[in-house]
Amino acid sequence: MRLLVVGGVAAGLSAASRARRLDPHAEITVLEKGQRISYGACGLPYLIEGQVRDIGELTVYTPEFFEKERDIRVRTGAEVTALHPARREAVLSSGERLGYDALVWAAGARPRERFDDPRLFSLHTDVDARRLQEALAGGKPKSAAVVGGGYIGLEMAGALRARGLEVELYDRGPHLLHWNETWLTEALTARLEEYRVRVHLNSPVVSPASLPHDVVLTAVGLSPNAEIPAAAGAETGRSGALLVNEFCETSLAGVYAAGDCCETMHAVTRAPAWVPLGTTANKMGRVAGANAAGGRERFPGIAGTAVVRIAGLGIATTGLSASLATGAGFDAVAARITKREKPPYFRGRRATVELVADRRTARLLGGCVTGDIDPTGRINVIATALQAQLTAHQFAQLDLAYAPPYATVMDPLLVAAQQLIKLLD
Repeated sequence: MRLLVVGGVAAGLSAASRARRLDPHAEITVLEKGQRISYGACGLPYLIEGQVRDIGELTVYTPEFFEKERDIRVRTGAEVTALHPARREAVLSSGERLGYDALVWAAGARPRERFDDPRLFSLHTDVDARRLQEALAGGKPKSAAVVGGGYIGLEMAGALRARGLEVELYDRGPHLLHWNETWLTEALTARLEEYRVRVHLNSPVVSPASLPHDVVLTAVGLSPNAEIPAAAGAETGRSGALLVNEFCETSLAGVYAAGDCCETMHAVTRAPAWVPLGTTANKMGRVAGANAAGGRERFPGIAGTAVVRIAGLGIATTGLSASLATGAGFDAVAARITKREKPPYFRGRRATVELVADRRTARLLGGCVTGDIDPTGRINVIATALQAQLTAHQFAQLDLAYAPPYATVMDPLLVAAQQLIKLLD
């Protein structure tokens, strides 16, 4: 069996590795158009900030590792420019044609905007990071503008401020982080301005080159790399990303897809959603690789769980906010509380928890945890509840751990659930 995998980062290498485990005799080739594989792109803002010393620290595996340890051939600098599904053939930019029995498209996504200007930057690949590092080191810039108030934009505003630059953040809408909640935007704005980052909301930047700053970083979103399979006949969703079923199959025979290039089922809305995250890419890649190798595994979907640290403030979200839930057709009810996550005598810090439920069914729809804390554990509990379709009443009865060095006797999650129940009953 000949398996081609297009893309050599999270989804692609997970697919290749899973396929190898199920079929030790398959001929597996990974095609990566860049020169580096298997690196943690989510760590790039911390590389710019200086917490990561070298791009090599973000590299997980090398092509040599895959060839030696897993008998998977990895070709870098190999860009696929066309697919011919009827002939089961992929065409490279060099003109080379490669046949396959199954193909996994895991080409990821790309910045929505790129500019040919020495002052303008994006941050998506190792090449982007290297270019920005060189500019910061060589040009001695004093000011920076960040365009876009999503995860990367906010992380980079903090990173550039930590490098000593004067930073201004611009976003075209009224909210940050795409959670569409005023209270969270206000908390974020207050923290950023405390960090001496000036925030401009409702401020679309038509021409980033017109900004007067020494460095301008654009982070206005991604576009899925789905055009080549789409040109070959693969169906795409409203986002432009590839449509796949629960087996990660596209509409093209023998072609699977995983990661940032495709949509998947949202656990709350039960509708296709495009949420490009590394955790999703890794899990989808395993399913796509297993099925390309003859398996029949299912990917159940996502809740869109994410966490970010911005100027020391931890923010984690999962599912839908109240406004997003209302837009999706739910009768949304939200309860928000602020409580210490440990007793005062163990220097407990304040955590804000918001839970969202549907008034008609009391089913949980989403949640947010924020504060000068690590919110990961609590948001993972909420995400688990969403996958299990728990109601607010069931959630309030969860048996959560307590000991003074680690938690309060009534965890903030349970206090928020109790407040939510009062609004539902």
